[in-house]
Amino acid sequence: MSDPVSALQGQLYDGFAQIAETGLQGMITLRADLASKPLAKVLKSEGFSIPAQRAITSNGNKSALWMSPDEMLLLVPYTDAPTLAATLEAALSGTFALVADVSDARAMFRITGTRAAEVLAKLCPVDFETLAKDEVRRTRAAQVAAALWQSAPDEFSLISFRSVAAYVMGILEHSARPGSELTPT
Repeated sequence: MSDPVSALQGQLYDGFAQIAETGLQGMITLRADLASKPLAKVLKSEGFSIPAQRAITSNGNKSALWMSPDEMLLLVPYTDAPTLAATLEAALSGTFALVADVSDARAMFRITGTRAAEVLAKLCPVDFETLAKDEVRRTRAAQVAAALWQSAPDEFSLISFRSVAAYVMGILEHSARPGSELTPT
């Protein structure tokens, strides 16, 4: 059996902002009635809380992202995802729920630097001036689906499908090239 590898094996680019493919990241899609008591109970027992609309909640190395009225994306260490998915599936059996480990179907990027929002503003139809802290936005990056949020001061995280990871890295690199800043330095 081969060892798992991320889409771009941690590729980095330094421009007026730094772009990094983050490497292996555990991701579990959970579709269910987000107001369900059994769901809240099992998530709480695993260290998660259900986020509000378009929000993200975090607890150490675990995060829950609101993706739609009946969908969350759980972020956990890569090696924890299969076990957590099985635990959630067993605990939610008998309820309307779908649990899928999508770790190997997605790619995650970090855009860091004081001008990180400028990189994304060129690619995504999002008003970054009004994007609230801990707000998740499902959008597009140029021509592909993406989800993004501000993960720290001067840092954004972006998730795309793994199949378009090289394209996403390319457009992020292009957008972060020195000399292409939106406002003069």
